Amino acid sequence: MKFLLTMIICSGLSGQCMPPFTIEKTYIDGYECMLDGYQKSYDKIEAMGKDEVNKHRIYIKFGCNEDFSNKGPTSGKPI
Repeated sequence: MKFLLTMIICSGLSGQCMPPFTIEKTYIDGYECMLDGYQKSYDKIEAMGKDEVNKHRIYIKFGCNEDFSNKGPTSGKPI
């Protein structure tokens, strides 16, 4: 089972979020995906800088979801 990391950057000041974006990497499990999600969130906040993060009250949400892109139909019938 492979997982995809999707991130959303939001402003607590405006109450709006940017469109979600998916990292172009698959993870072997949810654990590895979550670790990278925290690291990528940390790196992004650091890159934006203290002033911008505080000015816009930036926060990042992320989730790790199973990658269903290569799976066939789930009807149980042979293809």
